Amino acid sequence: MTPLHDANATPAAGDPMGDLPEWNLDDLYTAEDAPELLADLDWLEAECRTYAADYEGKLAGLDANGMLRAIERNEKIDQVAGRIMSYAGLRYYQKTTDGGRAKFMSDMEGRITDMTTPLVFFGLEFNRLEDDHLNALYAESDALARYRPALDRLRAMKPYQLSDELERFLHDTSVVGASAWNKLFDETIAGLTFDVDGEQLGIEATLNLLTDPDRARRETGARALADVFGRNVRTFARVHNTLAKEKEITDRWRGLPSPQASRHLANHVEPEVVQALRDAVVAAYPRLSHRYYKLKATWLGLDTLQVWDRNAPLPMEETRTIGWDEARKTVMDAYSGFSPDMAKLAAPFFDQGWIDAGVKPGKAPGAFAHPTVTNVHPYVMLNYLGKPRDVMTLAHELGHGVHQVLAADQGEMLSSTPLTLAETASVFGEMLTFRAMLDGARDDAQRKVMLAGKVEDMINTVVRQIAFYDFECKLHEARRAGEMTPDDIDALWMSVQAESLGPVFEYMDGYEHFWAYIPHFVHSPFYVYAYAFGDGLVNALYAAYEDQPEGFQEKYFDMLRAGGSKHHKELLAPFGLDASDPSFWDKGLAMIEGFIDQLEALED
Repeated sequence: MTPLHDANATPAAGDPMGDLPEWNLDDLYTAEDAPELLADLDWLEAECRTYAADYEGKLAGLDANGMLRAIERNEKIDQVAGRIMSYAGLRYYQKTTDGGRAKFMSDMEGRITDMTTPLVFFGLEFNRLEDDHLNALYAESDALARYRPALDRLRAMKPYQLSDELERFLHDTSVVGASAWNKLFDETIAGLTFDVDGEQLGIEATLNLLTDPDRARRETGARALADVFGRNVRTFARVHNTLAKEKEITDRWRGLPSPQASRHLANHVEPEVVQALRDAVVAAYPRLSHRYYKLKATWLGLDTLQVWDRNAPLPMEETRTIGWDEARKTVMDAYSGFSPDMAKLAAPFFDQGWIDAGVKPGKAPGAFAHPTVTNVHPYVMLNYLGKPRDVMTLAHELGHGVHQVLAADQGEMLSSTPLTLAETASVFGEMLTFRAMLDGARDDAQRKVMLAGKVEDMINTVVRQIAFYDFECKLHEARRAGEMTPDDIDALWMSVQAESLGPVFEYMDGYEHFWAYIPHFVHSPFYVYAYAFGDGLVNALYAAYEDQPEGFQEKYFDMLRAGGSKHHKELLAPFGLDASDPSFWDKGLAMIEGFIDQLEALED
């Protein structure tokens, strides 16, 4: 491979990975200037003006049918605006370095922000309505009462609402606030190149080297990451300082009690439930990550592990590229084994251009499932490189997609699942795929490799994400005291890494900058605990499935169909589970411990 070769290029036909699918976005719009898109923009502009004229200052006088009509029209506006922004955003993430796509997304965001500014009154005015008045309206109309869960979440912000004028100001300036800093981060990350033995690699290909069987190659990749992050650390520190300060200002004006409070409110989860999760995981560090990584060091023949060994393949692990067709069959067979209906829901993602799988220049790193809007369908993005973990990522994101398809019947306001429950179907899909693959293991050696891989994934999902959450908590608390230097942020990062990974690790110079590339810190502050929440919830859910498989599928699909229409207590009650019980999290963590027990037994 010559230095001129683009390591991010999509494999050609005949490559071991096969032909990787790309998105067909025509179900949203066919082009930036498509007549349908232009018509939607015209409709949106007119409807926002008309809506404000029809309802501003008048919500208190509406009867039940009038309020229902107001909410349905508001929902339609959200749907059309969401469709436009989904199209612009997905095209941008396919190639973030394309100036035209970046401009189109920024232009659409700016126009829609301007168009929807007259609608800011709705939430403010709705939150001024008296509870007794709303309860009477709900009692008159079942159709209106159906929206109550979403409207209750809106009213949860009532104590933290600013004046109408200030809320409009914040709405108008959003495009040059967090949104602009998010784009700067995305474009900076996508534009980074890493020199690895003379090759210029993008970030995904370089991060992928951390799972290379060759330890020297892993080290080279890790040092290349450290070098480039270090040279750009001032930019990343500026992004984090600005966003954390902006959040502190907004939270202070709103009177929110903590930096995390807005996320908990959005997730419809009680702070004490999140704290119980966090405390249970931190207390389990010695039983989980510390114990596992000590075991891994013995497998690798090392006394201590370096950071580039954390996700290293095991010496006995087969090194082969898993082709796309094999990955598809593995996941679809696992889904079908649980329920043919689940496989039927997943099939269109593969057949109709709903997945973009290849690693390409300028493409956003990572993976996601974007629900778009409820009258279209989700789109899944991957950066598929043929690794076993890539198969699990496919299972994970496809689970999100199935969840989003099932919840779409709830409509725009009720389909969106709080983040704490949004990971349910994705992690469950991973578990189904893992269990199916484990059952097919040909011998103890293969079983050991698969168990170790699953434990590592679970540690990355639970331990690593709670360490990320602690880092964010420390970062936002420290920013309240003043500007943070890159060294300050580095020190916070290392404090949580050392605690979570354990004493078997040593840390190379430059690892202190690895906070810089994590997108969740920038895009979605405090999002990360949702991964641990979802993993713990699914572990408990899967144990319930194993205990009582009869009728489980029906209850499971009912839970996914509910979207955001029910609280986590309601959704888990049919399974006999309660996330507000502190012992609930120990049940989920016990599954990870059980897998480590099995690994230790295989050593005997």
